[in-house]
Amino acid sequence: MKRQQALMANAPLVHQFGTGTSIRSRDYTAACVRAIRDALWHNSLSVAEVFDSPREAMMIDVQLGIPRPEEVDTRKLPDVFPYGKPRITLTRGGLEILKPDGSGASVIANAVLTVSLARESDNG
Repeated sequence: MKRQQALMANAPLVHQFGTGTSIRSRDYTAACVRAIRDALWHNSLSVAEVFDSPREAMMIDVQLGIPRPEEVDTRKLPDVFPYGKPRITLTRGGLEILKPDGSGASVIANAVLTVSLARESDNG
C-alpha cells in the first residue's frame, strides 16, 4: 500500500523565555534584542533535526512586552535569530523604572518565543 503524506497544522513544540534591559540609554529596541537573545541562548534546540526538517523551517512566534512598543525598531529584531522564521508581536508590558533624580529610566523587556514546525504525518 502506498503511503501518503499530509501536512499537519503547526503545533507549538517549545516555549523559551527571556528578559532584556536597557539600564542607562532607555533604548527600547536594545532591551527587546537582549530579551530575545536571553531566550535563545538558554537553549540549544534540536527540534528540527528530531523531525527531520531543516532548522530554517522552524517558525518562531515572538511576543515582546515592552513599556513603549511604538519606540521599538522592529526591523532590527529578525537579525538576532540564527535561523528560523520569526513573527514578531509587540505588546505593552515589561517595566520602565524612573531614576530617582529624574534623568532617565531603565527599561526591561520580556520575551516569549514559541517554536513550531510544520510536520508531515503518515496517512495510511
